[in-house]
Amino acid sequence: MKKFARFALIAVIVAGMTGCRYADDASDTAFSEFKASSLLDKYKRFKDMYAALDSKRATINLLKGKIKSTEEQYKGVPRKDWAREDLQTINQWKGELDGVKASYNDLAADYNSAMSKANVNFTNVGDLPKGATEPLPREVAPYIND
Repeated sequence: MKKFARFALIAVIVAGMTGCRYADDASDTAFSEFKASSLLDKYKRFKDMYAALDSKRATINLLKGKIKSTEEQYKGVPRKDWAREDLQTINQWKGELDGVKASYNDLAADYNSAMSKANVNFTNVGDLPKGATEPLPREVAPYIND
């Protein structure tokens, strides 16, 4: 019985020490994740991603405008009668447009996924980290499908 009691005591001590290590790890992780500098870094990362999404939206609108303008110049003219350079250019713009849309969708998916995993409040006006200027959206949607 003494052996069992001694074994049980050792097991309790080891379990307690392990529990303390887990508690210390949790405390260290919480501190490193939620200290002001970490929150500001996360905010900046999301802010950069959001700015890149804005840039891609602007590029998409620019390319759509160029395509539409060129197509309006040839309104009523069969496509086979368009100037060769204009056909090549408009096809290039359409290819670029598809690429920018795909890039936008990938970045939006990354943003949405990371934001859904982030346990932060900088999407709320009153909870911005020091140095942050404006709240960020929780999700960028919809994806561009057209």
